Amino acid sequence: MERSPLDVARGALSGCLVADFSRVLAGPLATMLLGDLGATVVKVEHSRGDDTRQWGPPFKGGESTYFLSVNRNKRSVVLDLSTPAGVADARRLAERATVLVENFRPGRLAEFGLGFDDLAASNPGLVYCSISGFGGAGTPGAHLAGYDFVVQAMSGLMDMTGPTGGAPTKVGVAVVDVLTGLYAAIGILAALSARRDTGRGQLVEVNLMSSALASMVNQASAYLNTGTVPHAMGNRHPSITPYETFATARGLLAVAAANDAQFRVLCSAIGDEELADDPRFLTNPARVANREALAARLESRFASRSAEDWVERLRAAGVACGPVNDLAGAFEDASRLGLHAVVEQASAAGDVLGVASPIGLSASPVAYRRPPPPLGGDTEEVLAWLRTPSPAEPLDPV
Repeated sequence: MERSPLDVARGALSGCLVADFSRVLAGPLATMLLGDLGATVVKVEHSRGDDTRQWGPPFKGGESTYFLSVNRNKRSVVLDLSTPAGVADARRLAERATVLVENFRPGRLAEFGLGFDDLAASNPGLVYCSISGFGGAGTPGAHLAGYDFVVQAMSGLMDMTGPTGGAPTKVGVAVVDVLTGLYAAIGILAALSARRDTGRGQLVEVNLMSSALASMVNQASAYLNTGTVPHAMGNRHPSITPYETFATARGLLAVAAANDAQFRVLCSAIGDEELADDPRFLTNPARVANREALAARLESRFASRSAEDWVERLRAAGVACGPVNDLAGAFEDASRLGLHAVVEQASAAGDVLGVASPIGLSASPVAYRRPPPPLGGDTEEVLAWLRTPSPAEPLDPV
């Protein structure tokens, strides 16, 4: 487990000021990614704070672990947008910002004079990212509340998740929010790149429903091009086999043989070379057509050893496989593989552990400069800076 690195190199987004008017998950995840990459992020909260500050248990040092997961590398400022003073300070922040991210009800910030058109007039270089559930202002779905769970249900994701013939099941994390946050960050980075050529910012819009549909990739393509409606298949793949979990003498084993050559290697590794020459299994389409017979044959072999033994044997032969871990096992495996997946930061809530950024940059690496902030902990500093007409230094000198 590593202590968080300090600012050992200029971040890729150093000098970029992000005004974060988002809360819960998709927006805060996007802004945390920008902060990891070197941006200065000011998180604007109401007096109650981001909703996720109350989402628990579990809590760490009085702070929700949900909130801690997506709010490092930020300052927290409390502003009351129901007051003229709060709106004035919010506008000062937006006018100095490089990027603004918000997920208010579509059109709500415009009611305070903080919409894209309002701000672009005084800050033409601003990249303004709006995140919604079902589309921005003026669309039929703009009035609908967007929560990951509801979108998992509406998008078809829930219907294709879970055991064959079982009830539709949500994914174990808010994956639609996570994907939407990633799409938002990609859109922001693209707009920043375009700004280098034009000098102007633009409006970036993402929504949960479109992000969920885009994430369906092959399943969506199958439906759109053939009318095939996919449904839950447990741990099986609709177009590849063997690509599933198998019971062993002890534990579940995940095996992926994605082409004919890999299948032949698998058959050799389990000591069943004849299986590779069986006409029912010679090609992937043939294996898919005869998946039940193949699964039964493979599982009879796997029943002779533990999942741990099979992983060692199959990996030695070059077969893609792994144990079915719980989250504790996942972090243990990551550590054994040298992935440095955990960072530790000292904070008011005690030593906070977080998942390290998966992005590796050789010249401008990510850095973990600030732990998740206490509510309003930076209000005085940031407001003093905003109310100085021409501050000598940015919030984070570079």
